[in-house]
Amino acid sequence: MAKTRYVATPKLEDYKKQFEEHLVLERKNGILQVRLSTHGGPFVWSFQAHQALAEAWTVIGHDPENEVMILTATDPYWIGEFDHDSFREVEEDPNCDNRYNSTYHDATKIVENFVNDIDIPTIAAINGPGTVQLEYALMSDITLCTSASMFSDDHFGDATVPGDGQSLALQALLGIKRAAYMMYLVKRIDAQTALEWGIVNEVLPREKLLPRAWEIAEKIMKQPRVTRRLTHQLTVRPWKRLIMDDYQVHIGLEMYGNALIDVHHHFDQIKGHWTEEEKHR
Repeated sequence: MAKTRYVATPKLEDYKKQFEEHLVLERKNGILQVRLSTHGGPFVWSFQAHQALAEAWTVIGHDPENEVMILTATDPYWIGEFDHDSFREVEEDPNCDNRYNSTYHDATKIVENFVNDIDIPTIAAINGPGTVQLEYALMSDITLCTSASMFSDDHFGDATVPGDGQSLALQALLGIKRAAYMMYLVKRIDAQTALEWGIVNEVLPREKLLPRAWEIAEKIMKQPRVTRRLTHQLTVRPWKRLIMDDYQVHIGLEMYGNALIDVHHHFDQIKGHWTEEEKHR
């Protein structure tokens, strides 16, 4: 008989409460739906959300009862608002350790933990525009979106080096030239172009998006657990290589550029693009 016991693994009823300000979690027959949400409503981007997602990916990945993950957000946007006070408090904080934790450590772990700690098939369902911080949706095994979804990297237009996971994902999926064009010109592409360029797998009406994600998840669940999980290891392996080789360089250059020219986020301009696009659709 073994001399020690296994350590307890995370339980949904516990971390559902832990992350309730930022995520709505629902599990059925091993399929975990993760909905980005702030207090139950549209998702508000903040350094607190930044940190929560980095922690959540690890907890979700360490729960053996999770077999497939569906990642989505709260309508009508992927990210609907920005907590300006959150960013101001960090960017103006004289304590460099606090700034490091929020701008470098959490920014690194939000992608590294998604790729390295989640060992189950992942399906992203991008529910509309507001598509900043899309890297974990783009790095999911299967990515669906609505016809209203738009794709871009807004960093350069905000005087920020586009060095985070979104730019890295675009380079991997689009190739060097298309990604550079999108980054320098803040080029926005619609859902159909994203499908043609290989960013997403399917484009659907909003009302059919989640049903389709669940349909795919249920089909995946028909295969043995070992087959599902080892297939994910194949699909995620290119991302693991890329993260290991390049991601901290991307984050480091973005943060270094911000420090050199004292950049602060200007999210109102970014959101203005999304709302203007919605009016013309």
